[in-house]
Amino acid sequence: MIKIFIADNQYLALEGLKTLIMSQPAWEIFGQAETSSEMFEKIKSAQPDVLIIDYTSDTFSAENISSVLEILPSIKILAITPDQSKFIISNVLQTSIHSHLLKECGKDEILEAIVATANGDRFYCAKIVDTLMNNSEAIAPNTENSTVSCVGLNVSDREIEIIKLIAEGYSNKQIADLIFLSPHTINTHRKNIMSKIGVNNTAGIVVYAVKERIITPNKYLFSAAKN
Repeated sequence: MIKIFIADNQYLALEGLKTLIMSQPAWEIFGQAETSSEMFEKIKSAQPDVLIIDYTSDTFSAENISSVLEILPSIKILAITPDQSKFIISNVLQTSIHSHLLKECGKDEILEAIVATANGDRFYCAKIVDTLMNNSEAIAPNTENSTVSCVGLNVSDREIEIIKLIAEGYSNKQIADLIFLSPHTINTHRKNIMSKIGVNNTAGIVVYAVKERIITPNKYLFSAAKN
C-alpha cells in the first residue's frame, strides 16, 4: 500500500492525478489540498507515504516542503510542476525533495516516479536533469533544448553513493571495499549509472555529480585521483 497526499490548486492536474492513483489497486489517496493552509491542516493526521506537490502554484511554495518535512520527517516528496528555471529547480532540490517531474510527463513516468519515491529512491524527469546540466538558465519553449524527451531518470540512493565515490576519484576496487560489494558489482553499477545519466566516461559522471550537487567541486573536481 502506498498512501499518497496531493497538493495542487489546478483542477485538471488534481483530478488527473487522483484518477491515475485510483487506477492502481495497491495505492490510496490519503488526502488532498488546494492551499498550503489546508495541506498543513490535513497532512499530519493523514500520515501519507508520499506527498505530490506543485510548489510553483499560487497557493503553495518551495518553503512548504521544508515545513512538511519538519512535521513528517519520513515523508517522501514528489514535485510535479510546469517547466522551471535552473535556479528554481536547484534551490528546491536542496529542500530534501526526493523526486521531480514536469506536468507534461506521461502516465508511465508518473507511475514509476511514485513507486521510486515511495521506496526512497530519487526520480527525475530527463528534462529536469537537462535543465540542471545545461549552461543556460532555463529551457525556454521553441528552443532546441525543448526537444528533450520527458523520460524518467531513476537514480537510487546506492547509485548516488557510488556516483559520489567515483567523482571523488576512487577506483572500482576501492569503492567495492568501502561499501562491501564486489568490484564486478561496482562495475555493473557504473555502467548502469552512465546509461541512466547519458554519459560514456568517468568525466561525465563527475560533471553530473557537480551539477547535481552530489559533490562540492572546489573539494573534489580538480583534486588528484586517489591511489
